Amino acid sequence: MTSTYTLHRGVAPLLISLPHDGSYIPEAIAARMRPAARRSVDTDWHVGRLYEPLARALGASVLRPTASRYVVDLNRPADGRALYPGRRETGLVSTIGFDGEPLYLDGAEPSAEEIQQRVNEFWHPYHQALSQELDRLRAEHGRVVLWEGHSIRSRVPMLFEGQLPDFNLGTAEGASCSQALQQALQGALEAQSSYSFVVNGRFKGGYITRHYGRPADGVEAVQLELAQLNYMDEDSFAYDEAKAAKAQELIGQLLQRCVA
Repeated sequence: MTSTYTLHRGVAPLLISLPHDGSYIPEAIAARMRPAARRSVDTDWHVGRLYEPLARALGASVLRPTASRYVVDLNRPADGRALYPGRRETGLVSTIGFDGEPLYLDGAEPSAEEIQQRVNEFWHPYHQALSQELDRLRAEHGRVVLWEGHSIRSRVPMLFEGQLPDFNLGTAEGASCSQALQQALQGALEAQSSYSFVVNGRFKGGYITRHYGRPADGVEAVQLELAQLNYMDEDSFAYDEAKAAKAQELIGQLLQRCVA
């Protein structure tokens, strides 16, 4: 464990990365933010709780940050390039939330120097740990799957119209994993009737999926963006045990196909 992330090393050829699981905002940053932003409302709430029992059962590795995506977004390129050019989106060190409202008090936005400091303190250590764990597992097994676990409110007008499908699988349009793996995962989604789903819809995979997914080199990467209403109350952020248990069944089936 470090001060910026925790890594549980497993034995299976599967690394579960949860880059937006953290909600900690250092006081020096929080003091300059608007009251609503200090709650880190755009966190991928409870994804660690959702995935931990599945990871233990499969022997998977799990990487989790401590800091909020408001401190620095680990699923963005370090140079701040847009993931979806032409669309409004949050950034590497965003100054707006998913509601489009400013995160910082007037005149208190981070400078370029501060942004680089946050990248050095939080972004680089996470990605170094991620890269090293992928190398370890690939050396041991010859192949490894990187699973990017994400969640988001089911309705975010700034990012997409209407309500998001329940399960949103992203493989960078098939570039970040093998065709066989994508077909296996899509097959599991098609075989069930409890949840709506889409493959490479609004969320095709962020920076981590696109950057690390190199199936020809033995690293396959897949992102799952889960609509939060499937395992929690979106207004209070409270975890819903019954809903979560049902969602975990399907997530578990998807993860099992990754290690098969």
